[in-house]
Amino acid sequence: MIAADTSVLIDYFHGKNNTQTDQLDEVFAHHLLVLPPTVLVEMLSDPFLPKKFVDKIEELPLLEPTENFWQRAGINRSKLISKKLKARLADTLIAQSCIDHKVQLITRDTDFKNFVKYCGLELF
Repeated sequence: MIAADTSVLIDYFHGKNNTQTDQLDEVFAHHLLVLPPTVLVEMLSDPFLPKKFVDKIEELPLLEPTENFWQRAGINRSKLISKKLKARLADTLIAQSCIDHKVQLITRDTDFKNFVKYCGLELF
């Protein structure tokens, strides 16, 4: 299983070619893609997302929150904030979903590097 963040999915659905969309194409081909719930919410929040993409996204399995998910997310976010590092709430929830399920994340967002260094997130 491999997860993708919102920006990579948006690039993919808009036909952009980069390292991350190439990775996502491979993951889709092998039916390995899973979504953190926060990514699902962000994607479905786009009122202009074509129905064919909505349908594709809604078919994907979700990384459901595990026991004490919210506490771990808060602790990890606090850890980064205390180091004066960027830790957006959505990024924190995406990272925590991946950490809890031991799933690598495809992303082009450099803010996730803080979750890699201090919280155990693995990137694809």
